[in-house]
Amino acid sequence: MGTHPGESGKSALEYLLGEHATIPPEYGVFLNQTWRLNPDICRFISEAVYENRLVSHPDTSHQEILLPEGASKILSQGSGIVYVSVSHEGNTQSSEEEAEIIERIVNDLLGHPVKHFGGKDTSSLSLDDILLVAPFNMQVRLLQNRLGDQARIGSVDKFQGQEAQVVIVSMCSSTLEDSPRGAEFLFDPNRINVAISRAQSLVVVVGSPDLLNARCQTIKEMELLNLYCWLLEHAKHLELRPCLESR
Repeated sequence: MGTHPGESGKSALEYLLGEHATIPPEYGVFLNQTWRLNPDICRFISEAVYENRLVSHPDTSHQEILLPEGASKILSQGSGIVYVSVSHEGNTQSSEEEAEIIERIVNDLLGHPVKHFGGKDTSSLSLDDILLVAPFNMQVRLLQNRLGDQARIGSVDKFQGQEAQVVIVSMCSSTLEDSPRGAEFLFDPNRINVAISRAQSLVVVVGSPDLLNARCQTIKEMELLNLYCWLLEHAKHLELRPCLESR
């Protein structure tokens, strides 16, 4: 097996950037404006990933799912980041509890008006306007069984470069110890960045509250868990209970 001592294992860009997350002005041009992200979503991405240098185009502030009071059974806001806490135990790569809640959220959102870039146009939210992201293929298949082939469901890698009005992220694992690939996979900054930044209006993160109670073994794990906590700090928190016994 080959080894890469020192910094020789880095890509050319990683080596050039050094400790910087974005390219310094003396080295190149950083495109600092997004025409996709609602400002409430961009704020987290900018702070956590892009050294607070990324801003939204002013017209993205109009992007939202219009949810009149009492119209939605679950969500009360149609833009920004929402965290839905779903308690479960022993789940590793899939969660029936999270899948049920996600199905309820999707059905609850469908048909509501969507206000687009600039606020001038609206349309009705359809399945094509929602991306459902899961870190494990077992959860992808579980969501496909519930929502059908028309739903856009997959891993982060599948949706690289795509966008949708709503992104729903299922964390799957009950605890960090239950996650078969650990914090470096579940809380990977690049994967979290790509998943969250697909959304134009609304991000919904569905996960077990016990993920926050991880016993970190290394500084790296602490940094990764801190990123996830940072994400939830930007979110409005909801707690839902699945009804699996009634199915």
